Amino acid sequence: MVFFLALRNLARNKKNSAIITLLIAIICFVFFIGNSIIERSNLGLHKAFISSLTGDVALQKKSDVSMNLFGANAPVIDPFFVIPVFPAYDAVMEIINSENGITGITSQVSGKAFLDFLGIREPVLLCGVDTRTYFDMFPGIILEDGRFLHNSEYGAMITMDRALKIERRTGIFPEIGDLLLLTSGGDYGFKIREVPLVGIFSYENPGLFMNEIVIIDPQTVRVLNSIQIASSNNITVDDDLLFFNNDIDDLFNMETFDSQSGAEGGFSADFLQSWLFENKADDDFDLAGGDWNFVLISLDNNTSPGKFINSLNKKLEPYDVIAVDWRVSVGQSAILLLFIQILFNAGMFLVCIAGVVTIINILLIYVFRRTREIGTLRAIGSSDFYIASLVFLENFILSVTAGIAGIIAGSIFINWLNSLSLEISNELVASLLGGSVLTLEFIPHIALFSFLLAVLFGIIASVYPIYITLRIEPMEAVRQG
Repeated sequence: MVFFLALRNLARNKKNSAIITLLIAIICFVFFIGNSIIERSNLGLHKAFISSLTGDVALQKKSDVSMNLFGANAPVIDPFFVIPVFPAYDAVMEIINSENGITGITSQVSGKAFLDFLGIREPVLLCGVDTRTYFDMFPGIILEDGRFLHNSEYGAMITMDRALKIERRTGIFPEIGDLLLLTSGGDYGFKIREVPLVGIFSYENPGLFMNEIVIIDPQTVRVLNSIQIASSNNITVDDDLLFFNNDIDDLFNMETFDSQSGAEGGFSADFLQSWLFENKADDDFDLAGGDWNFVLISLDNNTSPGKFINSLNKKLEPYDVIAVDWRVSVGQSAILLLFIQILFNAGMFLVCIAGVVTIINILLIYVFRRTREIGTLRAIGSSDFYIASLVFLENFILSVTAGIAGIIAGSIFINWLNSLSLEISNELVASLLGGSVLTLEFIPHIALFSFLLAVLFGIIASVYPIYITLRIEPMEAVRQG
């Protein structure tokens, strides 16, 4: 009885009903589309990094500065930040190996350097990996040419994007076996290392900055990093830098090189290449433990990363090690997306407040126009609960209708947008959305949240008008004839 009476009242007041329904539907539509875009970006980033670079959980040394796999998350600090060495490696690995829900474990040492190749010099991110476990853990790394790095060998792999960029600028496509020259500098000089190109790869879902990565043997990264470690800890610089004592011109001083190597023919390109390879013998590192920056962990689908991290951090407390999720490991791009999501929903909250106030005003006008009807109902003995139920049901019907309309409109908009196949030229936006073509998905839980928001929106807007309705006395109906 109450339901049909509510429908009749809505039909008799089509204008107010249409305005309220349209307002709630628009808010539902905007919330649905906005969060669908953000969630699509989240899924894209998650897929790109989890299967190719970060895993689900990363273990790192505790630090006052939040850091990702290649430096500090604070842009101002990052150029001066040195990633600390992972402490108590063997003890921590014993703890990790005893945990359940893990599908993969690998280690990484990170660095930054300049890559010189065919006259092109550009900065790169160095990813020194434990080749025994790294490529098995990250199926998102696709081999395009050559082979994957082998254990205990010197070598590097570059992305196909970098190889094509080199070809565009020089007309020469890098070939397997070509030598890559890497340099890194610090307060006391710089390191030079030359390693062969053993493979060219691509990421299944490349995210922002991922094409800047060079996958390389960990020994080379440690040597290139030693300058920064020495300058920050006042460690004596090794023999590789002795020829930089007074002047940069000493780099090409034949007597300096002759005194160290006994070369008879003076300095030459062939001599420098020979010297670079000979000095590799001094780079003796233990691959089984220590001298890593991170331990990366992949989890099975049934294990919650959040619960796993909380549980693991309690066990790692004595070792000065902390576990973080993939978003912290990625750094600025993933954190930026989270910040955008927070800002968007904060803005939607303000919009909802304004919408509630608007709907309350419309409903109050509607209630005052129905003073005679409501007073008559009270005069014939209708209870407060009956009258409140009538007003509430009317607004509930409008909210449900608006929520359904908003979701349907959002779905139509998503299909229409996908049909346009819009190209994304901005690299940052493309990486956030997981591709160079704009595509959105219908995400069920976002649709459900949007619908519930519309219903909640209508319920909240009903509270004050119901209160005013219950204060109408039967005498009001008599006064209005």
